[in-house]
Amino acid sequence: MKATGAPAAKAEAKKKQLDYRPLAGAPDEMLGPDGKVRPVWRHFVERLAGMEPGERERRIDKADRYLRDAGVFYRVYGGAPNAERSWPLSHVPVLISDQEWLTLSEGLIQRAELLERIAADVYSDNRLVQDGFLPPALIAGNPEFLRPLVGLKPAGGHFLHFVAFEIGRGPNGDWWVLGDRTQAPSGAGFALENRVATTRAFSDIYAETHVHRLAAFFGGFRDKLQTYRRSPEDRIAVLSPGPANETYFEHSYIARYLGFMLLEGEDLTVVNGQVMVRTVAGLKPVSVLWRRLDANYADPLELDQASQIGTPGMVQALRSGSVTIVNALGAGLLETRALLAFLPAIARRLLNEDLKLPSVATWWCGQKQEREHVIRNIDRMVIGPAYSRLPFFDDGNESLTLGADEAQNAALLARLRDEGHRLVGQEVVKLSTTPAFVDGRLAPRPMSLRVFAARTRDGWRVMPGGFARIGASDDVSAIAMQKGGSVADVWIVSDKPVKWSTLLPSEETFTRNMPGSLPSRAADNLFWLGRYIERAEGALRILRAWHGRFAEYADREQETAGQRLRISRQARHRHRPKSCPRAW
Repeated sequence: MKATGAPAAKAEAKKKQLDYRPLAGAPDEMLGPDGKVRPVWRHFVERLAGMEPGERERRIDKADRYLRDAGVFYRVYGGAPNAERSWPLSHVPVLISDQEWLTLSEGLIQRAELLERIAADVYSDNRLVQDGFLPPALIAGNPEFLRPLVGLKPAGGHFLHFVAFEIGRGPNGDWWVLGDRTQAPSGAGFALENRVATTRAFSDIYAETHVHRLAAFFGGFRDKLQTYRRSPEDRIAVLSPGPANETYFEHSYIARYLGFMLLEGEDLTVVNGQVMVRTVAGLKPVSVLWRRLDANYADPLELDQASQIGTPGMVQALRSGSVTIVNALGAGLLETRALLAFLPAIARRLLNEDLKLPSVATWWCGQKQEREHVIRNIDRMVIGPAYSRLPFFDDGNESLTLGADEAQNAALLARLRDEGHRLVGQEVVKLSTTPAFVDGRLAPRPMSLRVFAARTRDGWRVMPGGFARIGASDDVSAIAMQKGGSVADVWIVSDKPVKWSTLLPSEETFTRNMPGSLPSRAADNLFWLGRYIERAEGALRILRAWHGRFAEYADREQETAGQRLRISRQARHRHRPKSCPRAW
């Protein structure tokens, strides 16, 4: 008792120095239900409270300086064209014990396997619809259901390889899944940058804390992708929509981190059913594409004809089995918000077990009984689009709740009755809070976690950490980064030393890059960059010569004018009357 009581008492004393007060009625990550510091936070709280305000500011500036120097950014939509915003890091990490994380991981792995089986069923036998576990309208009317992919089995044998989950802690302390991310999950690269920046600020605390590393997770995923290559000469690439995308920095960062090519749709072509990349050494085969663009844009021939960022013939290459796409085209269907309402029954049907990690309570209003339940309890519901792929706090204010305006409330009820198949009702969620620096002091802010799971040679593996999104205010809807929210690193802390891992090569090894690995588009851009630099240098040389000659003549004219002024003053001095004062 003394061994555990002393650190707890010390942490409680230090907590008072931080003057941290949790929000009423909301669970807090740092403080337990009894108001005391959670064991996993004790060391961090003790060290943070022992710092002078000036030292905290210096540590925060150090992390921000790293992010600026590294050029970490994301694009803001709806504002100025190509508006870039500096990476909004919330410098206090979120700490979770590895025992609690183990329980979370088991639930998320089960969920990833369930989503894999749903995708396999929807794009093959469709037994879930035939047996009444999924409404036909929810599939047929879904814009993410891609009919050209029906009956097409992925070359690697799996629809899902890399998924993410939005999770949050509810009022009773349990975790809920708020949304599934299966289309092209973003944030894993930013999670790495969050880790680097946060450890710059708290390097000493990080070294003293047994925090699980992230490198082994990415290494396992990279090794699995290597197994999908048909030959050693085949390339693996990250397929990006291009620099205008809000998370383009992450695309380039993760490609460089894993040693993959970074390509855009125009870099690729399909020849005889084989995806090829245009390089300075000619066409080279690509057998694995980690896509970061929505599936509809991947092939303008068979999917969205208006797409200008896709590659014609991509679906045909999938039919020939020559390329593995991560995740498979059509996987975005699994993100549908209304699907959350049917997952419990589907889990019992496909896995013969209940969900270990429940979803936020959801009702699809296309069914009469569920629609009436939502209407009766609408005062504690948030109403949103059934086909939305985003959580309610991230969908651009498309989700609504009852307000003070009676006319708007009546319109919402009428819409539920007339267009119920397009809407879902979800229980209003009060998420847990976590400490964040606000005006120099710690304040509680609502938080959600984005957790990643990747398929490895040993099966699904969950990243021991993640990507925490922190609200800009007490309002849960302000968590989204496009609304001013910030992000934080997630530390999974063990009570004993953890295995150290890295993807950096050892000093004595040398790996030669595969010949012809530079895309022709990039080579063309480099060529014109060199030409423009050459032209700029020539213009600067001419300007330098002109300025030198101008300065030479300007000095002579100034000197001549000065001489004339002195001669004029001397003449006036010689001819002025002797009685006049010198100031004349």
